[in-house]
Amino acid sequence: MELYLIRHTETVVPKGICYGQADVDIKEPYLDIFEDIKKQLPHDAIVYSSPLQRCKKMAEFFSDNIIFDNRLKEMNFGNWELKAWNDIPLEEINPWMDNFVEVRVPNGESFEDLYQRVGEFYSEILQKNNNKVILFCHDGTIRSVLSLYHKTQLKDSFSLYKIQYGEIVKIIL
Repeated sequence: MELYLIRHTETVVPKGICYGQADVDIKEPYLDIFEDIKKQLPHDAIVYSSPLQRCKKMAEFFSDNIIFDNRLKEMNFGNWELKAWNDIPLEEINPWMDNFVEVRVPNGESFEDLYQRVGEFYSEILQKNNNKVILFCHDGTIRSVLSLYHKTQLKDSFSLYKIQYGEIVKIIL
């Protein structure tokens, strides 16, 4: 099976702002980037996407037949959504920075929570054993899949995997 993981393109959110499941848009112009991505992907694949608009727009450009799945959403940053990272109180952010894998964001998720829901989705698509699968998703989602695939520790995922906006990661399963 071929699995294509595509990270959405750059968002309209200014640098330094925390966003995860906030449904933010992508920067224009993006059609040329979408066209370039489309040329690199198989046209006979099963297409899944996060329902957040930054992924949904890409998926809809690529296909009319998309399965949207909430498990592909980015990490839920709870109370921190759309706040400047520098404005998050130190007593809240420091425990998370020390252990982002296990510590949950207030009213949000930990990286382990994200990993678990993405892992459930990943197991399901492996069982379906489709020939080619495309996922339009997010940085955290891709890091989770790569950690599952390579059997690496979550705490190492940010040093091991650098995923750029609009990047395609291909895995052969």
